[in-house]
Amino acid sequence: MWREYRDTLHRFIHKRINDPTVAEDLVQDVLIKAYSQLDRLEKKEKLLPWLYQITRNVMIDHFRRNKPAQEFDEATFAENADMDETAARELACCILPFIQQLPLPYQQAVMLSEIEGVKLKQVAMQQGLSLSGVKSRVQRGRQMLKTMFLECCRIEQDRRGGVSDYEAKKKCGNC
Repeated sequence: MWREYRDTLHRFIHKRINDPTVAEDLVQDVLIKAYSQLDRLEKKEKLLPWLYQITRNVMIDHFRRNKPAQEFDEATFAENADMDETAARELACCILPFIQQLPLPYQQAVMLSEIEGVKLKQVAMQQGLSLSGVKSRVQRGRQMLKTMFLECCRIEQDRRGGVSDYEAKKKCGNC
């Protein structure tokens, strides 16, 4: 079996990985995996597709292990951090005008909890609502604010969900 498919698999790998020694190593990895899992092959007529699947998985593992590491550049990092802070600061100017456009129940809940920092339990007591009712109003208000921002601007986020950049789509008159 191995003699029959070895060259085919080697060509398959070599087309995708330009280093012949690495290709040969990966072919050997495929052989080891195929041999150790041969009992899992249900139908012998599916041997070649099964070998190709193992080969693809071995190549994926190889690419993941050998992903080029990015060098840390303090200047670029600091520059990007400053740009992130600037974008967030500029968008912060839009928050109050957008909150003022919310329906009154959501506007009050968001203003008290998010802007003034009042605890949700206190907001519930002030407005004569249940805690879950206030949580729902704040959550819906946030969702409405998000929709307003996305209608007004194209927002880019970093991996943590923070604003990294934005661009106004149209003159919305609120920013």
